[in-house]
Amino acid sequence: MDEILDELYPELTLETDDIIMTIAVKKDYSKIKDLDKRKEEFINDLKDFIDEFSQTSESDDFVSYFDF
Repeated sequence: MDEILDELYPELTLETDDIIMTIAVKKDYSKIKDLDKRKEEFINDLKDFIDEFSQTSESDDFVSYFDF
């Protein structure tokens, strides 16, 4: 099943000192010909994704994982 998803959706791994995140990109950005605009659209989508996630109970559950 993972092989099928790899073919359908490109994956991207983002890494900072604190976080490693692998995401599958479902949106087809190839329709945006200008690379700067394509990048801007992708970054905006990432920001929207994070904003949306921050409003979910899953984000609360995840952060509470670190309670000791």
